[in-house]
Amino acid sequence: MITQVTKGIKVSVQTSFEGTFFKNYKMHYAFGYTITIENQSAQTVQLTARHWDIFDSLKEMETVDGEGVIGKKPVIKPGKSHTYSSGCLLASPIGAMRGHYRMVDLASATDFMVDVPTFKFAAPFALN
Repeated sequence: MITQVTKGIKVSVQTSFEGTFFKNYKMHYAFGYTITIENQSAQTVQLTARHWDIFDSLKEMETVDGEGVIGKKPVIKPGKSHTYSSGCLLASPIGAMRGHYRMVDLASATDFMVDVPTFKFAAPFALN
């Protein structure tokens, strides 16, 4: 598990290899990830947006921006956490993601960024 704390918000990431499949006559590698966002600060915060840089050893880096996470904009009170799972398709058995969340301190209406540490994807058969 990879963990990082930014401005009192702890982000923990666990990854998994989900398998391979063919799509459009090409092999794809499916990876899952579960992220827990824990509010260790004294303020109630809301996650409003995400930014991802997706690295695939066989392709150029892809950038993805969007609102919330998996269709939600969770409000996280002090001492509470929000966990969600998502996935990523790669053209190769090795890759990584990194990014950040845009959060709002609801008491002051101040935006701030929370880093998501780089987490790696590797199919078990791709590693020695």
